Amino acid sequence: MSLVGPRPCMFHEWALYDPWQKRRLDVLPGCTGLWQVRGRSRVRFDEMVILDLYYAHRGTLFTDGRLMLQTVPVMLLGHGAY
Repeated sequence: MSLVGPRPCMFHEWALYDPWQKRRLDVLPGCTGLWQVRGRSRVRFDEMVILDLYYAHRGTLFTDGRLMLQTVPVMLLGHGAY
């Protein structure tokens, strides 16, 4: 597991994924990512997958650093959480 990357899914969820949604886990899973800092609970599942795919294909070391910095205020202030 990495610090930045798509969150891993539960085993029972994997069977429910469409093939294009499974591609989000082609990269190493992580603790935080675009979905976590861009919307969390406000984002629908398909939007979350699109954000994860975007990160998987365009993520860089700079992006990882920026996402880690953006995660801190999101966690502390609870943005997007129910």
